[in-house]
Amino acid sequence: MKSERQSQDLRSLIYEWNQQEKTYRLPKNTVKRPKILDETLRDGLQSTTVKDPSIEEKIELLHIMCDLGIDAVNIGFAAAAPRIYEDALALAKVIRDEKLPITPYCLGRTVVDDVQKIVEISRTLDFEVQAFLFVGASPIRHFVENWSLETLLERTEQAVRHARKNHLTTMFFTEDTTRSHPNVLKALWKKAIAAGANRLGIADTVGYVNPQGVSQIVQFCRSVIQSTGKKIGIDFHGHNDRGLSVANSLAAVRAGADRVHGCALAIGERVGNTSMEQLLVNLKLEGYPNFTDRNLSRLRDYVNLVSNACKIPIPSDYPIVGENAFRTSTGIHAAAVIKAHKMGGYWLADRVYSAVPAEEIGLGQVIEVGPQSGKSNVQHWLTKQGYHEEAASDEVITRILESVKEEDRILLEHELHELVNAFKAKIFA
Repeated sequence: MKSERQSQDLRSLIYEWNQQEKTYRLPKNTVKRPKILDETLRDGLQSTTVKDPSIEEKIELLHIMCDLGIDAVNIGFAAAAPRIYEDALALAKVIRDEKLPITPYCLGRTVVDDVQKIVEISRTLDFEVQAFLFVGASPIRHFVENWSLETLLERTEQAVRHARKNHLTTMFFTEDTTRSHPNVLKALWKKAIAAGANRLGIADTVGYVNPQGVSQIVQFCRSVIQSTGKKIGIDFHGHNDRGLSVANSLAAVRAGADRVHGCALAIGERVGNTSMEQLLVNLKLEGYPNFTDRNLSRLRDYVNLVSNACKIPIPSDYPIVGENAFRTSTGIHAAAVIKAHKMGGYWLADRVYSAVPAEEIGLGQVIEVGPQSGKSNVQHWLTKQGYHEEAASDEVITRILESVKEEDRILLEHELHELVNAFKAKIFA
């Protein structure tokens, strides 16, 4: 009985936003042009399986972020270690010297010493690196750490005021926001705003929330901001523990968050952060004005660099950038793609069996030949390879397909060439 009661008591340490139904009145079209902050070089590197890239690789990634139109980047937790501080300094210097169109942030706890490290980088370069300050907000965290709200409010005011006193634009994040009580969030947010915070951040630190919960909490945050009469931006930072981070980020934008965070290949602590490549593509497909004409052709360069630098393989079936994302060997699918190309050209072929057009990231549909294939696959491959006349005859196609049906995998190009030559030699000897 005692353990059951204790369990019931402990459940109260998690505030449940996912089942709330209250809505908060917001202006229509609250967010028309959402922005993006890249966490690959900070939160992404907290993954226990990644390698910390060299500074040269980080600088190269910074340039690709700019090519993708990413608005802001977290360049590190400056107080965490000397190397992280030095890399953050170097990255900020590149942004300053090359006038890159991306805003740098450094992470810090709501501790004056952490803020001072960001101040030092900004002073050294005579260039502002914005402060990204966070404090734990959830009752479960407070219980474990033995924190009082009064202590956290004091820390929040001191840290934010120190940042503002040193002329740093400041974003204040409540860690584990999505399991935090609204009264605590309201108190912390109002304290941060009064101390000079320019933005508020909602963190789904353990990937707990669902899209409905995101909508509730973002609207609540917006209502708190409106009560202050200040113009304050809202960020949403998601994690993927329930596999909902992309859906949650999109829900956050619809509910009023004007900036969302992501990492290349969804890397990050535990099972990772919101996938940056999926986030960018979905915002473009949903038609937000600052994404409709965005060139995402460098997404492959972006993920390949992170994959190589961090020693993280890209799964073949990973959405958008995986090897299989735009490949098919199924006869019915391939036939539809080929018919679509004949009827409406590449635009139609790129969409008949694909929710994400390959052309959006500089790729194309690929038709392979394997045991699930039909004649259309073989004919398409022969035509693409430049085979004509007898090499592409019905009899050669039939013989190839019969041989392929006996395999247990897709055939490689050199294997298909060998089959063509072998059957052509037999049939037309």
